[in-house]
Amino acid sequence: MSSNTMTYLDGRITIIPDLCNGKPTIRGKRITVQTILEFLSAGESVGEILKQYPSLEMEDISACLEFASIMMANKFVLKDIA
Repeated sequence: MSSNTMTYLDGRITIIPDLCNGKPTIRGKRITVQTILEFLSAGESVGEILKQYPSLEMEDISACLEFASIMMANKFVLKDIA
């Protein structure tokens, strides 16, 4: 892993600048947190996702949800430009 790697939730979520355009991924794999969240929001069950991605663990999917919750705890400010 790059020296610029950031990890969250005991290494389950990683951000590596050269992997998936720097998007948060699961344990440095080419599976983004966004992908898992999109499957869940489309109604896929955890079991179905684990079948599609056999290298994932139940804890990875839980980490995706927790990471999204942490991100939503940030304050966002909208500014008009020009």
